[in-house]
Amino acid sequence: MSKTILITGASSGIGRATAKLFAEKGWNVAATMRSPEEEKELKELPNLRLYTLDVTKKEHLKKILPEVEKDFSSIDVLFNNAGYGAVGAFEKSSEEQVLHQFQVNVFGVMDLTREFIPYFKKRGEGMIINTSSVVGRFTIPLYSLYCSSKWALEGFTEALQFELKQFNIKVKMIEPAAIKTDFHGRSLKVFENDAVKGYNKMEKNILSGMRKRNEKAPGPEVVAKTVFKAATDGSQKLRYPTGKGAGAVLFARKILPTSWFNKLVFKQQSR
Repeated sequence: MSKTILITGASSGIGRATAKLFAEKGWNVAATMRSPEEEKELKELPNLRLYTLDVTKKEHLKKILPEVEKDFSSIDVLFNNAGYGAVGAFEKSSEEQVLHQFQVNVFGVMDLTREFIPYFKKRGEGMIINTSSVVGRFTIPLYSLYCSSKWALEGFTEALQFELKQFNIKVKMIEPAAIKTDFHGRSLKVFENDAVKGYNKMEKNILSGMRKRNEKAPGPEVVAKTVFKAATDGSQKLRYPTGKGAGAVLFARKILPTSWFNKLVFKQQSR
């Protein structure tokens, strides 16, 4: 019997690539997104169905599990992938922007996970995979909101693994480095506040550099393969760094004094 994975944020980037790969591997795929009626390619894939899900809407979160279970009988893996980047000098951000960053990247993950835990406990098994980032373990300038949301997700996921192991529910997270997606396109929200001065040069240099590195980065298919490995390797491994340089930068973060590491990060980001 084919296994089933539910993927949030499947309309583009990592979510889309992961949906395609799992379908190719013979899995049943519940690909969720805010506007499935606009999706053309994914709906043609075998064993894949589209569902409406905005992770900030409680009514969507409450009904998605029974909808998918009705179509596929059971769900084996929840892949919490939906997210975006709110970027710019923190001083320019509004309370609403801060809240929305966390509503999508953190609270949406928590709320959907809360729906799935009783379901997986009843089944006697299950797996939860969250999309974090390498910047869930260090920071970069102008990404204070995005980094802090991923740091929160790292802490949540690590603690959850302790809690759910006793129920045979595996908890894992994917930590991508730079990946060539639309993260620096429609998924990037740059703060605009003309009343706040002093950051223009930094924003121009760093955001330009990030876009250039993003263009040279590997595609989301690299991350999709890592998600498939996490879902099928049978291990209790928690973290899966992926993408060019992910392992190296996290190793450097581990062994270098914070002041040294931060100097390297700022130098790299300011090129």
